[in-house]
Amino acid sequence: MIDTIRQPTTADLTEDTQGYLVAAGKVNGVSVFGADRERIGHIEDLMIDKRAGTVEYGVLNFGGFLGLGSKHYAVPWRMLRYDNELEGFVVDNITKERLDSAPVYEPVGVRDWSLVDNYWGI
Repeated sequence: MIDTIRQPTTADLTEDTQGYLVAAGKVNGVSVFGADRERIGHIEDLMIDKRAGTVEYGVLNFGGFLGLGSKHYAVPWRMLRYDNELEGFVVDNITKERLDSAPVYEPVGVRDWSLVDNYWGI
């Protein structure tokens, strides 16, 4: 008889978020709060460095109504801090006003990531 290794299902990968790791599927949709602890949007996607395997940016969905008129901003992942009380990410140096003047993340085409890093001071 050959022993087989049970492959984890999607549910298995996203069940427990108590440790220091979390599945990307659990991050998408999580609220983001600014320096004033007011909700400024939610994480819509993650940008992962293919070579290093690290999350570099959270794509923040901001503004709009029912998905219309919203903008997307790439926020360096190291700026986001998870807050258990708020059940979302807090960015201590972002306000809605500062976000309004940040470089907009474009879902297609060439992006100059140095503009994003320079704007956020990374």
